[in-house]
Amino acid sequence: MEAWLTLFLMLLGTHWICDYPLQGQFLSDAKAKGPLRVYHLIAHAGIHGAGVALVTGNVWLGLAEWVLHTIIDEAKIRGKTTFAQDQALHIACKLLWLVLVIVDHKP
Repeated sequence: MEAWLTLFLMLLGTHWICDYPLQGQFLSDAKAKGPLRVYHLIAHAGIHGAGVALVTGNVWLGLAEWVLHTIIDEAKIRGKTTFAQDQALHIACKLLWLVLVIVDHKP
């Protein structure tokens, strides 16, 4: 149980690090507007995907995070979700990755 809580907290910490310090103002602005907006959004989401892959040791979960993070952030950029909804969806993804790691765990 303690190991799963640690993994979840690591996933949340990775999200915080990737969404704030590693994103920076440049990516935050560039993913929202401009001719290369989509590329900056994909790059930002890729940072998150790499973080999930490193924490879980599972490249497939990293790829899933990359795709879902892109979709979730695109919804926020288009005004379909609020900041709170955006963050709740990202946290829900981290819970999903945790469940998938637990299900795949072989004692």
